[in-house]
Amino acid sequence: MNIAGSDSGGGAGIQADLNTFAALGVHGTCAITSVTAQNTLGVQSVHDLPIEVIVDHTKTGMLSSAEIVRAVAQQMREHKMPLVVDPVMKAETGGCLLRRNAISVGELFPWQRL
Repeated sequence: MNIAGSDSGGGAGIQADLNTFAALGVHGTCAITSVTAQNTLGVQSVHDLPIEVIVDHTKTGMLSSAEIVRAVAQQMREHKMPLVVDPVMKAETGGCLLRRNAISVGELFPWQRL
């Protein structure tokens, strides 16, 4: 399962990850954390889904807010699942997809906590 943001242009996010899964011969499933409104000129807006709809995961993508990072980290701890972290920070067009408060959370990397 992949847990990440949706790229309305289809070139990144959940859409690209599911294509990668298919190319590797794996049927991927997904849980979307955020929906973007973007095109080749930039990111117009980012809308986060409610925390309670974000579920178990094995790979992350766009985790735009500290609240989402904490929810994913909590699920990872509870289910003791391995996690591949793909820290999506900017869209290809340069638009910011990672809020400043999410950068310093560090909960996805428990060995970095002091």
